[in-house]
Amino acid sequence: MPLAGVGFDLDHTLAIDNKLERVAFMRLLEFLLERGGHTIGTLAQESDHIDDLLAHQRSGEFSIDDAVHRFTIERGVVASDLYVERFRALAIEMAPAFVVPLPGAKRTVDALRELGIRVAVLSNGWNPLQQIKTRRAGFEGIVLASADIGAQKPDPRAFSVLLEALGTSAADTWYVGDDPWCDVDGAARAGLNAVWLDAENKKYPSDLPPPPYRIGALEELLALVSLERSP
Repeated sequence: MPLAGVGFDLDHTLAIDNKLERVAFMRLLEFLLERGGHTIGTLAQESDHIDDLLAHQRSGEFSIDDAVHRFTIERGVVASDLYVERFRALAIEMAPAFVVPLPGAKRTVDALRELGIRVAVLSNGWNPLQQIKTRRAGFEGIVLASADIGAQKPDPRAFSVLLEALGTSAADTWYVGDDPWCDVDGAARAGLNAVWLDAENKKYPSDLPPPPYRIGALEELLALVSLERSP
């Protein structure tokens, strides 16, 4: 079936955010300390704990709002939506300075559109932050964030929402991402053709089926598309 749509992961696929949310949590910690909170260790321990908290949040165990509540409670402050709003505002404020597009991101997306292929972003995250990050990558279009759609990759429901937004079927849609479990295996299990973006020349996990396609840079996707569309 001819290729009709391409979905993209965001972080480490179209752009990198240089640990934006980790820094937002560290700045939130400053705010909590001013209100009687306390640290739980050294700066390095705080950083490691935040990374662990975000890893669990991104795996779908709980929402970003719940992550903020857990963070504040652990530091001796009563959970409040005030701190959630503060965290979100900090992340949004810093995004333009922190987010850097991956090479070829805009050129690749624009070239796909010129070929008549529909494109959208499906990301484990929350809007409007993910929307701001995709705009920094030069992407103008649909940005689906897991917190908004109620399903997180690799859940097949997340990919179903992507297909609905694109107006395509799984058989004529590709999904491009850097994460073997969430992006590649998740998309494949949902029936999409998965493309692994391996910009760091990593070894693919041996406990997963090998990816149907593998590229080392975004613009290599266009060569795959040309082969797919050639007679």
